[in-house]
Amino acid sequence: MEHGIGFDGSNYGYAPIENSDMVFIPVLESAVIDRYSDIPTLSMIGDVRVIDLPNNRPFDQYPRNVAIRALEYMEEQGVADKMIIGPEYEFYIFDSVQYSTNYYDMYTKIFTPQAGFASGHESNNNGYQLKPGAGYHNSLPTDIRNDLRARMCLAMDEWGINVKYHHPEVGGSGQMEIEVELGDMLKLADDTMAAKYVIKNEAIKDGCTATFMPKPLTGEAGNGMHVHMLLFKKGKPVFYDAKGYAQLSKQAHHFIGGLLTHARSICAITNPSTNSYKRLVPGFEAPVTIGYAMSNRSAVIRIPAYAKTPETKRFELRNPDATCNPYYAYAAILMAGLDGIKNKIDPHKAGWGPYDFNLYDLSDEEKAKLSGLPATLDEALDALEADHDYLTAGGVFPERLLEQLIGRYRKASERISRLPHPVEFAEYYDL
Repeated sequence: MEHGIGFDGSNYGYAPIENSDMVFIPVLESAVIDRYSDIPTLSMIGDVRVIDLPNNRPFDQYPRNVAIRALEYMEEQGVADKMIIGPEYEFYIFDSVQYSTNYYDMYTKIFTPQAGFASGHESNNNGYQLKPGAGYHNSLPTDIRNDLRARMCLAMDEWGINVKYHHPEVGGSGQMEIEVELGDMLKLADDTMAAKYVIKNEAIKDGCTATFMPKPLTGEAGNGMHVHMLLFKKGKPVFYDAKGYAQLSKQAHHFIGGLLTHARSICAITNPSTNSYKRLVPGFEAPVTIGYAMSNRSAVIRIPAYAKTPETKRFELRNPDATCNPYYAYAAILMAGLDGIKNKIDPHKAGWGPYDFNLYDLSDEEKAKLSGLPATLDEALDALEADHDYLTAGGVFPERLLEQLIGRYRKASERISRLPHPVEFAEYYDL
């Protein structure tokens, strides 16, 4: 508990093989009995330390340490002493998933009996299917995962995760959402890791499979992980002003201004997969436009109209998805907002809204005047290379870490971009 548990840091990519000894220091308050292990097992999160004399020191690239440093930087700046967030977990549940990536045999096959495409399936078919996009808040008997979601929520509660509610989401082919109560940023980052673990394992126990993949199905809504956020200082809300637009304070607007200023580069951290950008397209309630508004799900920042009290007044960032590392993502969001407060970036004066209308309905000419999120992972990585000083401020994100992330994501993007796609056979095979 004091000196840590030794491990090989090179196998995590944390250290070179010739100097790879590192230690985990258990975070005792994270301890929980792992319900998915037949042998009684205590599971807990560990902080990574570099071995040093006289005392081991925190490894500055370790995700949890980056999040901790971001919170320390927030306090050093005098802005707030607590960041409260609330992520929303969207995911699909399928009965089966098959895929092949062999060079001679590439395909995906997905099945769930509640999807419209299952209407002709001979077995396990009760005739109750949903059309694409018709899943939102559907009820029994079409909501075939109601009890499974409830078991997921009870298991999350055992893990110390405070669940707010659960329901079927828009995707008619098995999309779900579990939303949690607002809480401390570091605790919610820990909880995000645990929530994904619980949800996937509960699905397996039920004989099915859960995925947080941003866009597993063409023509259906994608899986996002919207992040609500607010700041407190000495117990008082920083973001509330009864006279401000949407009852938000100037600091809240400046925080929004920072997020929108750095929205394109943030995507490389909050949306780090090539599949992420198949979700960020018009028409599926996923944001594509850099802007803010009240109750508008087509803007990247939405201000919930139902949050009216000073202690709940907040906004949400709608572009993130659960392929991100939550510690890096929440830290990057905080750093962008702090940069906005530091430089007093007014989002209205910068031309980012408020957009209190459906941005998808604009004419092409009007849309051309707006700035958009990256359309590909490579675009997001280009933006991060050009715009990351706000992340390295205060030593929060080490420059070396960003270089490694960019390099790793570029390799993945390059590999995937070189693969022939089945649709290309349909388009070009006979030319």
